[in-house]
Amino acid sequence: MADAPHYADQTAENLAALIVALADGYSHILAAATSTGKNTLPRVAALLDVAQLSDIVAVASADTFVRPVYAANVLATVQSLDPIKVISVRGTAFEAVGDGGNAVVEPVPACPDLGLARVSGRELVKSERPELATAKIIVSGGRGLGNGDNYRALLEPLADKLGAALGASRAAVDAFVSNDYQVGQTGKIVAPQLYIAVGISGAIQHLAGMKDSKVIVAINKDADAPIFRWRITDWSVTCSRASLNWSRHWVDPPAASWRCGVLVIGSAVCSVRCWRRARDFLSDRFC
Repeated sequence: MADAPHYADQTAENLAALIVALADGYSHILAAATSTGKNTLPRVAALLDVAQLSDIVAVASADTFVRPVYAANVLATVQSLDPIKVISVRGTAFEAVGDGGNAVVEPVPACPDLGLARVSGRELVKSERPELATAKIIVSGGRGLGNGDNYRALLEPLADKLGAALGASRAAVDAFVSNDYQVGQTGKIVAPQLYIAVGISGAIQHLAGMKDSKVIVAINKDADAPIFRWRITDWSVTCSRASLNWSRHWVDPPAASWRCGVLVIGSAVCSVRCWRRARDFLSDRFC
């Protein structure tokens, strides 16, 4: 552990210099593929003159790893011959480790402050909901909801009832939702037990961020929405002003596993009346 005032804000430049100073004698340097890891590890790899292995989802051997490419549509097995492997890890791809570790925390000398960057301020979003990246249940919304008022009015009651985190697609984030809510290749990668995405068509970059969810359910008045065509849904709800149809897709999970699913409402704007009927149906069935 290095203790110095210039590490208080954990700027990537100072962290990278510290890691490189300690790298001698180590064969692997790993960090979670979070915003901090993604900001720091490329600098470490460049300073060590090695290739970084990004966002791995499996370990084949000490020098061979599996990572997603092409928006997670392909898994590539890659081997590194570098003496030091610099690796970012997709946390949702691995089971959580239990308590009882015996690692020793040792003091190490701090490096000088490089003075290349400083933090001028932070804006922290406080919420009583679970944190999006680690939540077991997520309710997400997309452009199909139309605006922020609909997003809050239609999704928050269901999220409250399920004890879920709130998420959003890139389109919703660009239009009316906080960036902190974004799920997808350029947002947070999640793998909850239950993922509910409302008003989302099923763009590749969004699916890359949630396709590892345990069960996937789609709600859409367009039965040909991309979310269905990619064949990742386990359940679907197609709805219109006149009817609500519930059907099973590719797998048949037992009713007991239902707090472990994904609900998706498609890109076409689903009427408020239609969504309320779907929401009430789901709440009565699974809550």
